[in-house]
Amino acid sequence: MSKQAAPLTLADVTAEAFCCQPLAQHRVPAETAAVLAPAFKALGDPVRLQLMSMIASADNGEACVCDLTPAFNLTGPTISHHLKTLREAGLVDAERRGTWVYYRARPAVLRQLAALLTVEPVTAL
Repeated sequence: MSKQAAPLTLADVTAEAFCCQPLAQHRVPAETAAVLAPAFKALGDPVRLQLMSMIASADNGEACVCDLTPAFNLTGPTISHHLKTLREAGLVDAERRGTWVYYRARPAVLRQLAALLTVEPVTAL
């Protein structure tokens, strides 16, 4: 029986000590790339990117699906699908309150994604 390490999860990758040195400075390990790729893929859709922006910039740090849906010319189920994708990618948390669901951005995850993409300016010699 092999003693393989447990696969990484987004929670492991977002630990301050583990992730993420800028990819312009250090190679991203395959395991880390596999965990982070779904988050980047989720943000690769224009509707999901707009939803993420609306949630992250919302007053009180959360947005009700009832406020998100009217901003798009899409059906409620389509918006729900996009929100589910963001949730499954680890970018947002959701909380049901009565008939509505409220979404909150996960700032630690967003900071890690931003840190990975950070490019320091080249200084002149």
